[in-house]
Formats: sequence, C-alpha cells, structure tokens
Amino acid sequence: MPLVNTTEMFKKAYEGGYAIGAFNVNNMEIVQGIVDACNELKAPVILQVSGSARKYARHKYLYNMVMAAVEETGLPIALHLDHGSSFELCKDCIDSGFTSVMIDGSHLSFEENIELTKKVVEYAHAHNVTVEGELGQLAGIEDEVNVEKTSYTDPGQVEEFVSRTGVDSLAIAIGTSHGAFKFKPGQKPELRFDILQEVMDRLPGFPIVLHGASSVLPEYVELINKYGGQMDDAIGIPEEMLRKAASMAVCKINVDSDLRIAMTAGIRKHFAENPKHFDPRQYLGEGREFITKVVKHKIENVLGCAGHAFD
Repeated sequence: MPLVNTTEMFKKAYEGGYAIGAFNVNNMEIVQGIVDACNELKAPVILQVSGSARKYARHKYLYNMVMAAVEETGLPIALHLDHGSSFELCKDCIDSGFTSVMIDGSHLSFEENIELTKKVVEYAHAHNVTVEGELGQLAGIEDEVNVEKTSYTDPGQVEEFVSRTGVDSLAIAIGTSHGAFKFKPGQKPELRFDILQEVMDRLPGFPIVLHGASSVLPEYVELINKYGGQMDDAIGIPEEMLRKAASMAVCKINVDSDLRIAMTAGIRKHFAENPKHFDPRQYLGEGREFITKVVKHKIENVLGCAGHAFD
C-alpha cells in the first residue's frame, strides 16, 4: 500500500465518530514506536513533520523511514506537514512525496489567510495532496509556533474560508494550547464545545482538526520529575474532553508533547537505573517502548480509532 492522503481517512472517521492520531516524528525510534502501536491496534495514522523537524532529521531520511513503515505494516499512513509557514515549504513537501500539508496563515488577516491557503490548495490538489488550513490561533510554544494568547475561531468565518480556499480540513481554536505547559497551576482547562458545535452546524460533514491536544499523562511527568526533571506545573487537556471532541466533528487530533515527555521519561529512567550504560540502542530502545505505550493509550482512550485501519 502506498502513502495515502487524508480524504478517505477523515470521511470514515467523521462517519464513525472517532479521530485519527496525528503524531509528530523526529527520528527513527519515534516513527517505530508510533507505528508499532498502530500496527498492534490496527489503527490508521498520520505521521506529521514540522518544518524544524524536517530540517533536523533531513527530508530523505524521514521520508524513507515512513515508507519503510508503510511497507512493513500495510497500514494506511499519511505523511503530513505540520504548521507549514509558507507556500514554498508546502510546495517542497508536496514535490518530495508528502500526501498532506498544513498551511498556517492564522497569524495573517482573514483575506491574506484566504489568499495564501488558496494558493497552496490549488497546487496541492493538482498533485492529489490534501490541505489543512487554520482559523484562530492557539496560545503556547512548540517548534515554529509561539503565540501568547488564544484567539478563538469565529464560527461566522468558517463557511466563507472553506468555500473560498477549497481546504480539505480546518484547524480551529477552541481552548487547546501548544506545548506541555498549557495552563497555569490551578487553572481549569476548558474546551469551547459551543464553538465546535456551531462550526459543525455551519460545515456539516466537514473534518475539523485540534492542535495543542496533548493531555500530558501524569505517570510520565512523575518519572521525569523523579529523575531530576522540573515538570510539576505541566497541565494538559483532560482526555474526556478530547474524546468528546473526537465523537463530534474532530477527525484529527495532534499529539506531540506527550511523545516528547514519554520518550524523555523512558531515557531518564534508563540512565537512572543503568548509570554505566552508554549504548544508544539501550536507552533509545526504552524511549521507543514508552512511545509505543503512550500511543496505544491515546488510540484506546482518546481517539477511538483502534480496528479501523482497514474499514
């Protein structure tokens, strides 16, 4: 099976009331850890790459690792650009084999966002590549994203944005936030389901995306803190809220911080218990096992996509 775009994935997810996990990848162990979990649970998956991750790992290495996962498992896998910052970056990814791209024009004016997104869509669709756009901005810091305050999506703009750009999916801001430190200690996370519902009403059947949706699993934070970390004030999105979103119009939920935390916890644990080890296969292998565990947890407890790979 070749790489797929997100068209059929999202159609099935919307109809089935579940979401596809979009997991950020940076190296071989992360790719393997994610795919091992998806293969075991027979879950479709989106492997996504930020611009900085692509620069770090180098395109050909990442692309061929993802292709190895496709060949080894036969799973439906989409290779997606996360937070594309320009038409040129999106074009380069499309030309290099990506099957889905996100163009993030959320920091621009409404008209400028439409103009940029439409340009990407026209090029992408000519190459059978799907496009994700964004309206509204999430607070937080992660890779290229650095936003101080959330700007909620205006439901009154979504119909015009989708019709004028031709995007295949839309990322909206309803209260999620980038990074592990999403909220201040004592602050209660809340998602604006009223905004999501109005978007659903205005765009029936249209796939919606949630960024900044890591839930920061306590056991991994505790491990990092136990072995010298300082993550006591890491607060994520409650999983029951994410599951509710996945049962509505949200067909893609992004997960990055949870993966970073899990891998760091595994590596820290390994060195604490084996201080004389220096073989990367040993400590990265434990990090990979932690990645697999957290992805399985997400699939079973948040996304609901287990068993849907070959629907």
